[in-house]
Amino acid sequence: MNRKRYVAFILMLMLLLVLAACSDNKKENEKVVADEPTTSDKIDDNGESEGNAEDDKVSEEDAVEEVAAAPLPQSLAELEALPAGYTEFISILDEEGQKKIDELTEHLPDISGERSQNELDHYYNELLAVFQQDYKGPDELIAKLKFQSIGSPDIENPRMQFKENMNVLVILDGSGSMGKNIGGQTQMEAAKKAIVQFVENLPKEANVGLRVYGHKGTGSSADKAMSCSSSDLLYQLQPYEKSAFKQSLDQVKPAGWTPTELAITEAQKDLANFNGENNTNIVYLVSDGISTCDDDPVAAAKALYDSEITPIINVIGFNVDHDGQRQLKEVANAVEGTYQDVQDAASLQKELDQANEIANQWAAWKKKETTSLEHQKLKKGLEISGYDVDEYRKSLDERSQVGFTLQYFYQTKKIMSRESHDYLRSKNSEYHDWIESQYDALKADLKQMNEMEYSKAIQALEEKYLQNSPD
Repeated sequence: MNRKRYVAFILMLMLLLVLAACSDNKKENEKVVADEPTTSDKIDDNGESEGNAEDDKVSEEDAVEEVAAAPLPQSLAELEALPAGYTEFISILDEEGQKKIDELTEHLPDISGERSQNELDHYYNELLAVFQQDYKGPDELIAKLKFQSIGSPDIENPRMQFKENMNVLVILDGSGSMGKNIGGQTQMEAAKKAIVQFVENLPKEANVGLRVYGHKGTGSSADKAMSCSSSDLLYQLQPYEKSAFKQSLDQVKPAGWTPTELAITEAQKDLANFNGENNTNIVYLVSDGISTCDDDPVAAAKALYDSEITPIINVIGFNVDHDGQRQLKEVANAVEGTYQDVQDAASLQKELDQANEIANQWAAWKKKETTSLEHQKLKKGLEISGYDVDEYRKSLDERSQVGFTLQYFYQTKKIMSRESHDYLRSKNSEYHDWIESQYDALKADLKQMNEMEYSKAIQALEEKYLQNSPD
């Protein structure tokens, strides 16, 4: 937590203590008007006021059945499936922060009066969704650890073993949405810089190829047919040559629709002469969204994966919305590859660097230089620790933002009942305690895996965490 957030947290805590003290004093000074409820306020067997029978009589036609609140996630896989909300920090101490909270929560139901536990549970779900973090489940990390273990001595799967040749094919989304501006440059410009740095760091013995798709036409309906049939191999699989590769990449301008199935199908043709028996084939699909050409990229990826090419297929989602993430994750899951969501050029570069490491290990293998097992353990240990820190930070940020918002609502009387406020804060604490306990357990399992043989460790993790994952 940075200094600004820490100071805000301390101030919020002090404000909470003051309000609690004021509330207790107010309760002590209140006088009871009568020892027993009046006729209009009779208490039923459940401890709730019945009210006046004549005044509160409601016809069966006007009665509204209360819908049960949906349960909170029961596993990390369910937690990961939730769409992210607003994840930036908002301070309730300044006017702009308060306005932002009001704007984000204006759709929430009114709970200014007394509410049932079910109503409060439903309210908490709605509030949580506003500030939902983009949690990563175990499947993404397990897939990444598997990818990083390519070439390990105990791997039995031929797909994951080093072969005499290595081919890396980058499939780049050239659709119009790649022209979106992020941090002073377009997504396409950021992607180009990351890809150039990536291929420059590949071993000179490796082949690299570049295929682009959706780069023709426009986003108009009139151009859809042309755009949805556009995919070109701009740099054929061959050793990297700087000027030729740059010339090929410079041609790409963000333009039209997103024919992801076509690009993957054509990639299978690009690799047709590189069978998996003698080639380690790695494919990277870089896209910023869902396929828009009424096609089936998942089926195309599965066909490529099951072919004699036996490629390793990884997917990078570049600044992708929830629907896009869902489809790209389906592609990655169908081919047992990694999926990573990146937001900027730096994080895109970090993901491509993973392939650079594998390629360099392959080059060392070709020279009969064995990779130190201790080095591999250290690398995986750092990956596990980084993952744990990231997810813990998300839980802490989400817990704090929801808690501060509840305090702001109580202060501004959007929540008038002290009991409702305390129930919601308690629920928030219990829920995030559960999240942190789940990630603690996963971290412990991952650390144990780091000391085991690769194949046995991956099998144990998949049986424990992935068998019941949602599709």
